[in-house]
Amino acid sequence: MKKCVIGTRGSPLALKQAHFVREKMMKHYPKADISLSVIQTTGDKLLKSALALQDKGIFVKEIEEALLARKIDVAVHSLKDVPTEIPKELEASLVLKRTESRDAFVSFEFEKMKELPAGAILGTSSLRRKVQIRYAYPTLAVIDIRGNVDTRLKKLEQGVVQGLVLSAVGLERLNLKNKIREYLDFIPAVGQGAMVLEIRKADHSLKEALSFLHDEKTAKEVFLERLFLKQMGGGCQVPLGALARCEEKEFFMKAFIGSLDGKHFLEHKIKGLFVDAEKEVSSLSQTFLNRGASFNGQ
Repeated sequence: MKKCVIGTRGSPLALKQAHFVREKMMKHYPKADISLSVIQTTGDKLLKSALALQDKGIFVKEIEEALLARKIDVAVHSLKDVPTEIPKELEASLVLKRTESRDAFVSFEFEKMKELPAGAILGTSSLRRKVQIRYAYPTLAVIDIRGNVDTRLKKLEQGVVQGLVLSAVGLERLNLKNKIREYLDFIPAVGQGAMVLEIRKADHSLKEALSFLHDEKTAKEVFLERLFLKQMGGGCQVPLGALARCEEKEFFMKAFIGSLDGKHFLEHKIKGLFVDAEKEVSSLSQTFLNRGASFNGQ
C-alpha cells in the first residue's frame, strides 16, 4: 500500500474510529500515505430530526457516493449504520473485532436504572432502547435526546433528564467509560459495537491489504444479525434488536421485536450448529413476522 484515503463522518465518535483504523494501517504500512477525508452526511444535517432515526443509510449515503466517485478509497462505518442493501459496486465485508455490544446507563444521581423513582425522565436517541425501557420500567418517562454524545451528556448535566441510555462502546471509545453507571441487559441494535470497512468490489488488492484488520468471529456474528434484520425489513416496521455469538461450530442468538408503546414485546433465543444458522435465523424471522403482525406499527 502506497496511498489510501479514508472517508468518515465528522462526529467525534466517527473521527475516533477513523483515526483508530488509520493508526492500525500506519503501523502495518509505515511508509504509506494514509489520510482522512471528513464527509458530512444527510444524517449529520438532520441529527435533531426524527427523520434521522428512520431513514436507512442516512449516515452512509454521501460516503458511499464518495467511494463510487473514487474520492476516497475506504470508508469506516459503525456497522449498525450500514443498511443491509448497499450499492452493487461496493462491499462491506471487512469487519473489525467487536469489543462491546451492550447499552449503558448514565446518571449523576443513580447507580442503577432500577433506583430511578416513578416518573423519572430517561433520555435516548433510539426507538429500540425506548421500547425496552418502557417494557422493563413502565413507570419511567422516556424522551428523545438526539445529537452527538457530548450533546446528550449536556442535557443530563442541565437536569433535562435524570439518566441516559447510550451505546457503551461509544462512551468507551470517547474515553468516557467513567460516565457509565451500569451495563444493561438490553438486546442491542444489529451490529452494535462493530466497525466495518466499506470498499469498492473491484479493489481486490486493497481488500487483501486491509485483511489484517478483519475478525472472522465478529463477521460471522454480525452476518447472522444482519440476516435477521434483512428478513424482518420486508414486512415489519417495529423496533427490533438482535445479538449473535459464535463459538467454534455453534451459535447462539437472541432477538426481540416490540411495539412503540412498549406494551407488546416478543423475545426469543435460538442456538445450534453454525452450519444450520441461516435456516434457524430465517425460521426465527418468520415466527416474529407472524406473531408481530397484530401490533405492527403501533
